[in-house]
Amino acid sequence: MRTALFERLEELYPQMVELRRELHQHPELSFHEVRTPKRIADFYKQLGIPIRTEVGGRGVVAVLEGALPGKTVGLRADFDALPINDEKSVSYKSTVPGVMHACGHDGHTSTLLHLAKALYEERHQLEGRIVFIHQFAEEITPGGAKPMIEDGCLDGVDVLFGTHLWSGFPTGTVAYKTGRIMAAADSFEIVVKGRGGHGGIPHEAVDAIVVASQLVSQLQQIVSRFINPGHTAVLSIGSFHAGSAFNVISETATLKGTVRTFDREVRERIITLMERMIKGTCDSSGADYSFTYDRGYPPVVNHEKETVLLKEAAERVADVKEVVETEALMVGEDVAYYLEEVPGTFFLTGAGNAELEATYPHHHPRFDIDEKAMLIAAKTLGEATLSYLEQKVEKVYQ
Repeated sequence: MRTALFERLEELYPQMVELRRELHQHPELSFHEVRTPKRIADFYKQLGIPIRTEVGGRGVVAVLEGALPGKTVGLRADFDALPINDEKSVSYKSTVPGVMHACGHDGHTSTLLHLAKALYEERHQLEGRIVFIHQFAEEITPGGAKPMIEDGCLDGVDVLFGTHLWSGFPTGTVAYKTGRIMAAADSFEIVVKGRGGHGGIPHEAVDAIVVASQLVSQLQQIVSRFINPGHTAVLSIGSFHAGSAFNVISETATLKGTVRTFDREVRERIITLMERMIKGTCDSSGADYSFTYDRGYPPVVNHEKETVLLKEAAERVADVKEVVETEALMVGEDVAYYLEEVPGTFFLTGAGNAELEATYPHHHPRFDIDEKAMLIAAKTLGEATLSYLEQKVEKVYQ
């Protein structure tokens, strides 16, 4: 069955590329996906695979029943885009101003759809069932994973596999990690409230810009001086907005940023320290403040047995040139919610290629992928799926 599956994926590769480029030209922002889920649903309807639409909101779930009894594998891909203007010079450049697939979700979607098609054609030999989970709104919290889970997308699923096409690894690489592979991703907003005034009479004002600038510096001390160096954490200020004129002391200043952690205790300590520093700095300057902290996705934690299975499956795929253990990444992913519910693993499929200018980081306006990575991802997911379904779990892990 593997030989037939892989050969069929090779045949489907041009269609895989065509659909990925179609999706790339028509990106849709998180929670505003309309065309994309319809396109996904139509694909499955043409195959004859039963589907559910509007799962958790805008998600699509398809279920492939094999001819033989067995366990159930869930495969997940996301399909939302980002509010970034596409600056690539390619024929499939985004046609939507200010919106682009800058993270590879178009590739994830096309990969899973064509793997579903190839598996459907081999259903007469398939043991068990496969649930194809197409998720909306991964890029923005609260994300689409939780409402899809609450709406039953994992019902009956025994294990879940997923992958992210990753420009940071060269094409031909599969990167795995047992345990924590991605961080909890939180966001915060601090509004410093001073007292505006004339730029030439600063002593009669409370300068929100000066106070906020002190905070930018002081908050960096939390990770470097208050968190155990053996624990990983990041605190970054990504936005600073204040003032409108050169000779006016700004009354307010707004800071926005993110905190990334792997440990719940570290996360809570950082929140406590932020509150203390913000209050102390504002009080000493005569300013007021508001502080909003939003807990985002939890860490992505891969299960050991399923990660071993995935690693060994990747090593059997001829197109995979290297299987490596990656370090933990400080990016966030709401695939974490699925892995809190069922065992499974989330891995990275290398999609970087300097000759194709596909080395820009994710969320960059010139981000692109080596599309060959989709074929590798499809084969690896397919091999992992069959490995799980065709063997008793006890035998797989001997």
